[in-house]
Amino acid sequence: MENFVVSIQTQFETTIIKVIRSDNETEFFMTNFFINKRIIHQISCANTPQQNSIDERKHGHLLNVARALMIQSYLPKIY
Repeated sequence: MENFVVSIQTQFETTIIKVIRSDNETEFFMTNFFINKRIIHQISCANTPQQNSIDERKHGHLLNVARALMIQSYLPKIY
C-alpha cells in the first residue's frame, strides 16, 4: 500500500490522498499507516458487487469462467 500511495502521489503530482476505498480484504487493513497519512479508509459492504469497482467485477467474472472451463474439461481438482 505504501508503494501505491507513493506512485499515486508521483503520477498525479499531488501530496494529498484523502480517501481509499476497498473491499473487505485483509491486505488493506493498515490502520496505523492510514492514521499517519491522514487517509480515510472506506470499506464496501460484504457481498455487494455494486460497490466494487469494474475491475473487481471483471476479476470475479474471469475466475468464474475459468472454473467453469476447468469443470467442463474434467481436469483433476488439484488444478
